[in-house]
Amino acid sequence: MKPLEGVKVVELGQLIAGPFAGKFFADFGAEVIKIEPPGGDPLRNWRNLHRGTSLWWYVQNRNKKSVTADLRLPEGQEIVRRIAKDADVVIENFRPGTLEKWGLGYDGLAAGNPGLVMLRLSGFGQSGPYRDQAGFGAIAESMGGLRYVTGFPDRPPVRPNLSIGDALASLHGVIGVLMALHHRDANGGRGQVVDVALYEAVFNMMEGALPEYGLTGETRERTGSNLTGIVPSNTYLTRDGQHIVVGANADSIFKRLMHMIGRADLAEDASLADNAGRAKRADELDAAIGAWTGTLDAAAALSALAAAQVPSGKIYSMADIAADAQYLARDMIREVRLGDGTPLKVPGVVPKLSGTPGDIDWVGPDLGEHTEAVLAAHGYGRDEIAALRARKAV
Repeated sequence: MKPLEGVKVVELGQLIAGPFAGKFFADFGAEVIKIEPPGGDPLRNWRNLHRGTSLWWYVQNRNKKSVTADLRLPEGQEIVRRIAKDADVVIENFRPGTLEKWGLGYDGLAAGNPGLVMLRLSGFGQSGPYRDQAGFGAIAESMGGLRYVTGFPDRPPVRPNLSIGDALASLHGVIGVLMALHHRDANGGRGQVVDVALYEAVFNMMEGALPEYGLTGETRERTGSNLTGIVPSNTYLTRDGQHIVVGANADSIFKRLMHMIGRADLAEDASLADNAGRAKRADELDAAIGAWTGTLDAAAALSALAAAQVPSGKIYSMADIAADAQYLARDMIREVRLGDGTPLKVPGVVPKLSGTPGDIDWVGPDLGEHTEAVLAAHGYGRDEIAALRARKAV
């Protein structure tokens, strides 16, 4: 048994934030019914395609059932109402007010299902002066503070080559839904809305940057590959042109590292005994470590660092990840088969539960693959379904 078996989720979202949240529920046994427009979720056509379908799609929407419904039509809206009548969770990531315009807002759906939990993911949340503005992950990463501190000080801010703002919002949403379900089931509570703004999810990752600014007026800036005030923790170039990361900011680890690279003078320097002292001499320490790594190939440097119990690692490409023994040992590189038999490597399931682990039962479904079965299970007869198809409502 998986931990979320018996939980029913209706996913109304498209692209990234809503579907990424839905994937977590599906991986751990919830029945996730993904409602797509008859033309399909746009993610089906993003980036690299295999026979017309995005490879990302197969991961983002695994273990879900695909039902098509045009939510702009009354018939499509009624499909959602029927499916949501006994659902535990509805996930949506439309602009605020869109569901209400379609008659599918929380109050309407919860009227006949008071235990319903609705996860609402949007750029700026369901309230406030920016509520009605369009907001993608890139905007959230910028407004939330992440972009400002990412990159080198003499260059413009950069972005991670990932949709990290959407992913962070999704994770906050999953946590919020699980808390709301626990309250409902353990405390005799009702359902509720979990309101996640993408910019707030990013802002929640900003550590002590706000109190630092509030009390001292100091604004955390871009520092390239190091970490403000945490020394040494940086990226260093090896003789064979590889980049490795060394994190030796704990006091005892710092001393071991300095002795290992032949800098006993720095290891025993009382002014470097704690992080506050080291932060004042970050450039000097980085230069010493970089001088040592520059004399060795990456494999030799990492071997020496591991022997000295200094946290370190190569900066992995996807090729490194796919072949890595640790990933393989923890079942994080899975191989599935597409409908035509093509093998496909996909990420494993996170997190690992010892008693009720999640799994991959099937890859992202064909468009509308489960429409007839799901509608039939919710009271639609064969003729009704045929009429919906003729109307192009599904």
